[in-house]
Amino acid sequence: MNFSHAYKDKLRSAEEAVSLINPGDDIIVPLTAGEPPALLDALPHHKGLRGNRLFQMLSLRPALSVEPERLQLVSLFLGVGDRPGFHEGRVDLLPNHFSDLPRLLRDFTKNRVIMATVSPMDDKGYFSLGTNCDYTATLLEDANLILLEVNENMPRTYGLNQIHIDQAHAIIENHVPLPTLSEPVLTDNDVKIGRTIAGLIHDGDTLQIGFGAIPNAVMNFLKDHRDLSIFTEMLPDKVADLYEAGVITNRNKPIFEGKTTMTFALGSQKLYNFMHENRDLLMIPVNQSNDIRVISQFDNIVSINATVEVDFLGQCNSETIGGKYYSSTGGQADFAKGVRLAKNGRGIICLHSTAKNGQVSKIVPTLPEGAVVTTSKNDVDIVVTEYGMAELKGKTIRERTKALIGIAHPKFREELEFAARKMGYLV
Repeated sequence: MNFSHAYKDKLRSAEEAVSLINPGDDIIVPLTAGEPPALLDALPHHKGLRGNRLFQMLSLRPALSVEPERLQLVSLFLGVGDRPGFHEGRVDLLPNHFSDLPRLLRDFTKNRVIMATVSPMDDKGYFSLGTNCDYTATLLEDANLILLEVNENMPRTYGLNQIHIDQAHAIIENHVPLPTLSEPVLTDNDVKIGRTIAGLIHDGDTLQIGFGAIPNAVMNFLKDHRDLSIFTEMLPDKVADLYEAGVITNRNKPIFEGKTTMTFALGSQKLYNFMHENRDLLMIPVNQSNDIRVISQFDNIVSINATVEVDFLGQCNSETIGGKYYSSTGGQADFAKGVRLAKNGRGIICLHSTAKNGQVSKIVPTLPEGAVVTTSKNDVDIVVTEYGMAELKGKTIRERTKALIGIAHPKFREELEFAARKMGYLV
C-alpha cells in the first residue's frame, strides 16, 4: 500500500499544525533530542491557547516565553533549558520517578496532545521516535492529537516507539541537526573514580550507566571486559564504542536477549549514526526500562549513577545545590531499588569528594537545609569517590559513617570525625 497520499494530505506548516490544539489541552513532548523545535517555536503564536499546559523533560532549549494563563510550563526533569525558567518562576517542576511518568501523565493530564520529532516514514507508513521511547510512546494510543515533526536527521530505530501515519493528525517537516553532547574532558579524579568502578564490574554483568565525565571514565576501563549487557535508561556514546569493540554482546540477558535496550539516547552524531537502522538496539518505554520488577530479573546487574552529596547515613541528594533545584530524581531511585531485588545486583553511587575547587566536602554529616533526598539510605549499596569506595549495604550507622569518612577528602576527615562523634555516630 502506498502511504504517500496520506502523508501529503496531513502535511502542514508548524503554525497550521499547532492551531489544531484546543484551549485546555495538555501538551506532552519527548525529552532531549526528541523535542520538536519547529512545533515548539510555533506554539506561543497560537492565539487559541488558554489554560493549556506543556510538559517537557530535560529540555535542551530555553523555556518558551508565553503568558502563564495561556500556557503553563511544567518540567519533568530540569535541564539547561528550563532550569533558569524554574528559578525565575516561569516553569514549575513535577516531582516523579522516571518509571512513574507514563502513569502520572495518563492519570493527571487531560485532552493529551503529543508533539514529537520523528524519523522519516518508511514504506509501511511507520515513523519512529528515533532517539526516544520514554513516556511518549505509552501515551500515543489514547492521545487526542498527535503532531509529528519529521526530521531526516533523526535515526530510524526499532522497538516500541513506532507511530503509523494513520495515528498522526498533522505532519510538518524540519530537517535540522539534532542536539548533541560533546565528549566531556576527564579530570584526574574522574579517571580514578572510573577505574575503581570498572573494577567492580565483572565479565557477564549487565550495566545501567548514564552520561557525563565519570560514566565515560568507567567505560574507558571496560575495553578488556567480555560479554557485557546493556539494560539502561539512556544510551551514551561510549556504549557504541564498547559494542563495536565486541565487549557488549547482551548474551546473558534473561529478557531482551541479544539486544541493547534503552528508553532514550543523547550524544554525538556518531551515536546517532550507530543507532540508525541498527537491529541490535531495542527502544522500550520507561515503564519497562525503569520498572524495578523488570530490573530485578537481571542477575549481576550493576547501576552507576552520580550524586551531589552524601550524608553519614548514606542519603543521597542528587537534585539540589545550595538549596536550589538543579536537576530532578530521574531514574536513580528506580535502579537503586531494582538492583537490590536482583541476584548479585550492585548499585553504585559516585561523586567527587569536594566541590568549589576543593573548598567544600561532598561527604557531609547531614544533608543541608533545602537539600532533597533522592535515594534513600536503605537503597544505597556502594559509594565511590576518588579516594576509594564505601560499602554501605548491610552496614550499621557507625560502620557507614566510618566508611564514608574514609573516602572523603583527607583535609575534611578530622572535622567530619568530630561531627560524627558529636552526633553519636562514632565513639
